[in-house]
Amino acid sequence: MPKKFPSEFVFQVFTLLLAFIFIHGAYVVMIRPNADTFLAEQQERLSAEPGAVEQQNFYVVIRDYEQESCFILFAWAMAILALKGGMAWREQGRLGEDILQLPEGLPIGPEDSRELIQRINELPEEKQQYLLPQALLNAIVRFDATSSIQAAATAVREMCASWGDRLETELSLIRYIAWAIPSVGFIGTVRGIGAALAQAHQAVSGNITGVTQSLGVAFNSTFIALVISIVLMFFIHQVQLMQERLTLDTESYCQRYYINKLRVKGLKINKSLELSS
Repeated sequence: MPKKFPSEFVFQVFTLLLAFIFIHGAYVVMIRPNADTFLAEQQERLSAEPGAVEQQNFYVVIRDYEQESCFILFAWAMAILALKGGMAWREQGRLGEDILQLPEGLPIGPEDSRELIQRINELPEEKQQYLLPQALLNAIVRFDATSSIQAAATAVREMCASWGDRLETELSLIRYIAWAIPSVGFIGTVRGIGAALAQAHQAVSGNITGVTQSLGVAFNSTFIALVISIVLMFFIHQVQLMQERLTLDTESYCQRYYINKLRVKGLKINKSLELSS
């Protein structure tokens, strides 16, 4: 199997830094200044009109540090999902090609294995690391060593199963991010409630502005975190579906274009003897 750890680790670190730079920059330049301006205008309006109803503003809803962290984690997870989905999509495209180019109706025996291995080795090095060439190569080598069609089919099944397990493991970081986002939102809830309780004495004296703003932090952080988590889980399941289809379609491809064309001479002789008896 391909060794992807160094390149994927660099990609993950790089995308995390990019997500932090762009999103934090957006908060510093646009989101927090607009939110502060709206809150100042709201405070002046409430002071002039004590009975006025407080208005909501999107910038205020997402202005706090917890929401910023959730957006950074979401952008980071989406970048990793885009990488995984792109890899699965490219490999799925290989299933539309006849890599071995075997003629129809011509049986394939163990003596043809060397030529078939050579055809796979002639593929570009990057494409040799895809699931389909690896599964075919594993099946050809097993058939060449055992002269057993069942052993070749088992080799394909084992390769697809182990590949599927590896793809499932590679999604563990994204699942951790999907779990961490609501947790960050709950941290904002605890922080907001704590700040509201600390200003309870002001509410007793009739000034509830600080309490309401702190409670807004609590509820807004949870709201944004849950919405982001729901959206992220949808994309996680879509990428997982692509990966599962890849393994199943690869197994079907190998069965159709290689396993079904295998013939063993000894098996034919045995069958003819059984029919004559």
